[in-house]
Amino acid sequence: MELLKEALPRASRVAVLWHPGAFGERTMKDMLNQTEAAARTLGVQLQFVEVQSPDEFDRAFSKMTNPRADALFVFPSPMLFGERRRIVALSEKHRLPSMFAAREFVELGGLIGYGASITNLNRRAATSVASILKGAKPADLPVEQPTNFDLVINLKTAMALDLTIPQSLLLRADEVIQ
Repeated sequence: MELLKEALPRASRVAVLWHPGAFGERTMKDMLNQTEAAARTLGVQLQFVEVQSPDEFDRAFSKMTNPRADALFVFPSPMLFGERRRIVALSEKHRLPSMFAAREFVELGGLIGYGASITNLNRRAATSVASILKGAKPADLPVEQPTNFDLVINLKTAMALDLTIPQSLLLRADEVIQ
């Protein structure tokens, strides 16, 4: 939320697209609470828009534009990740600067992505599966947390939205898509 506010300092109303039940109840509650706390600190009003399935995206984006949100923040979710092309296309159609938890959205035209590398997460998961197939007990495997997070900014999208991304943010980006 802080990165989105830095990119869009005038944003005061941010729509949050989320898929309830994407993860366990505690994880979802923690994401909601942390996002709300960050928004309060940054002086941002949140509009939570939930979707249970892809056929609800058009309705969800209509909600975001009435009243008009200044930006879109998309929670992580396997379903939302699978529908990333459509979400990015709807963001473009509604001219909503958008922030995502994965670079893959930004590669398709989203504005900002910040999150753990999905490729690295899959690689680590494959290593765990290989260990299990070799006889290791899943309970004996260490719990791992991501250590690398990528910040990716799409300048082409910024220009299409008539946005100027602050130099301070561009300098911290791991990748800037021209």
